Amino acid sequence: MKPAVFLDRDGVINRALVRDGRPYSPETLDAFEILPGVPGAVSGLKQAGFLAIVVTNQPDVGAGKQDRGVVEAMHEDLRARVAVDDIYACFHTDGDDCNCRKPKPGLIEAAAADWDVDISRSFMVGDRWRDVGAGKAAGCATVLIDYGYTEPLTYEPDAKVASLPEAASWILGQASAQAQTQTPDQAVALSAAEDKSR
Repeated sequence: MKPAVFLDRDGVINRALVRDGRPYSPETLDAFEILPGVPGAVSGLKQAGFLAIVVTNQPDVGAGKQDRGVVEAMHEDLRARVAVDDIYACFHTDGDDCNCRKPKPGLIEAAAADWDVDISRSFMVGDRWRDVGAGKAAGCATVLIDYGYTEPLTYEPDAKVASLPEAASWILGQASAQAQTQTPDQAVALSAAEDKSR
């Protein structure tokens, strides 16, 4: 089993649109902007032995406000520019009462089953309370990229950071704490990955 870093999409991988202190998904492919440092941070995590799996709520599709094909085009663009292993999306709204819409853990659990993930050694990185809640419900350590949104933070994360590169550095630091159980080759790979994520 492998550890994974589960990544929210909007506000973590790509720039979210913030209106009245709340984040929203980009509406067009042209507006889909990968945030600075993201490709290197993801590559560093993978070099350290983590899977990198995106888990994203996209309720505008279920609400009829967004075309699913546009979201899929964004994900194709994301895969071309960032070395993620997989992308899991929930297209439901709260009213659908599904198990995959964060803060429920369904997306993480599905990815963990598909990829043989060791949840106890895994992390969830997001920018909203829903991400932290999903990670905690699944049994992951949680990292919040804190943009100071006006919505309340319902769950307390294990760490707060300013960006995905900063989150990756914190995660790799946590992994380094377990270096006593690693072979010398694994320790060297982890050190190299930490350098790459910065």
